[in-house]
Amino acid sequence: MRTAVEFRSVRKRFPKASYDAVSDVSLKINEGEIVTILGTSGCGKTTLLKMVNRLYEPDSGEILFFGQPIRQMNPVELRRKIGYVIQQVGLFPHMNIGENIATVPKILGWPKQKIEKRVDELLELVQLPAAEFKKRYPHQLSGGQQQRVGLARALAADPAIMLLDEPFGAIDAITRRSLQDELLSIHRKFRKTFLFVTHDIHEAFRLADRVLILDAGKVQQFAAPAEICSKPACGFVEKLVDSAREEQLEWKAGGAENDQVSASLS
Repeated sequence: MRTAVEFRSVRKRFPKASYDAVSDVSLKINEGEIVTILGTSGCGKTTLLKMVNRLYEPDSGEILFFGQPIRQMNPVELRRKIGYVIQQVGLFPHMNIGENIATVPKILGWPKQKIEKRVDELLELVQLPAAEFKKRYPHQLSGGQQQRVGLARALAADPAIMLLDEPFGAIDAITRRSLQDELLSIHRKFRKTFLFVTHDIHEAFRLADRVLILDAGKVQQFAAPAEICSKPACGFVEKLVDSAREEQLEWKAGGAENDQVSASLS
């Protein structure tokens, strides 16, 4: 199995900060994995993610993209190989949905017919039929529909890796669950490497092959959800799991539906 992303003793501290945002992170992410990055606000989740596509540069250490140090890669060329989805979606309001999804393929010089076919395929994939949605504008879509378009746009140029920074954080619970299902379906179809930032342990456990737990910029545990629940590596992880179990008991008391997250936490 190939390593998609490797961090080697990576450290990042922002100007005027008294502590590292990311401190001595060393780990490997396998090709085709969904890795969720979990932790409280300010723990370094987004900083770690943004260093992968060089929106932030590490102060020390090295990040490898399929074995190649990213410092040796042109940042623009690197980003064209990486899909990036954020909570705010960032669709261009003056472009219709088809034009939004076609943005990167156009930059890459794809033929018009190939772009049209790709846009239609991706709209069908995220359950927004092209005939109905392709000519609409972002303001004509709901928040959940806009996030689906954001996923489609990030997938448009067939990137090797997808970075997702709390993409469902501002979405209501029912739509969020639907989008999680959509993401898992997309992953099963394409088997791409997904790095997914979240502060929600239930979302992290539901989506992930492995969960990376950060606190104060340091890795606390990096393992499969079941292992984290059965063998928490430290007090911080144990408290995180216990709090999730307490929430799960409240859900059950209220008659909420059980799922694989419940199974992991039981």
